[in-house]
Amino acid sequence: MLSPVVNQNEAVLVAQARSGDPDAWDRLLGGFQLRLYVYARELLHDDASALDAVQESFVSAVRHLNSLRDDHKFASWIFGILHQRCLQQARRRGRESRWVDASAEAAESAANSLDPLQPDPLDALLHREQEADFLATLAALPEPQRALLLLRFLDNFSLDEIAEITGVPVGTVKSRLHHARTAFRKLWTLNQTAS
Repeated sequence: MLSPVVNQNEAVLVAQARSGDPDAWDRLLGGFQLRLYVYARELLHDDASALDAVQESFVSAVRHLNSLRDDHKFASWIFGILHQRCLQQARRRGRESRWVDASAEAAESAANSLDPLQPDPLDALLHREQEADFLATLAALPEPQRALLLLRFLDNFSLDEIAEITGVPVGTVKSRLHHARTAFRKLWTLNQTAS
């Protein structure tokens, strides 16, 4: 989750951007550009579509900044805009989104098993292979499940923030995240057994 200091700096930038400061906009959007792109790329599996979704989200954020009620929630607000853009693009491409039933602890332990601080070169090589396996397994999940796992574990959003981003109640987020974790774990285990 973002620290209060980061949220405070974002809130200051949002206020400056709202007052028309172009440098504040550049810093604010520049700070989110990569995170938004990675999220969109993982959902859409297409570089051009991801870039389009991020660009559309930036334009929408600039146009509708006055609708943001709490400047400290800019991160979840802009991710929410991007999330909706990705859903629209997926629908335009005719893709169906389904939720699969799933076990929270198993997928979370698989996601947490990738320790980025491995000093041994052989361990680092194995880590890179595991990371590739992790991303391939993540890519095999339906878009809604990938979205939840990305928001929760890679972008560190709280359940409340994910609810805001996706536009569903917190209880639904919890349930869907549980299903996504189980589905991930099943695929992870299957892929590791096949290797």
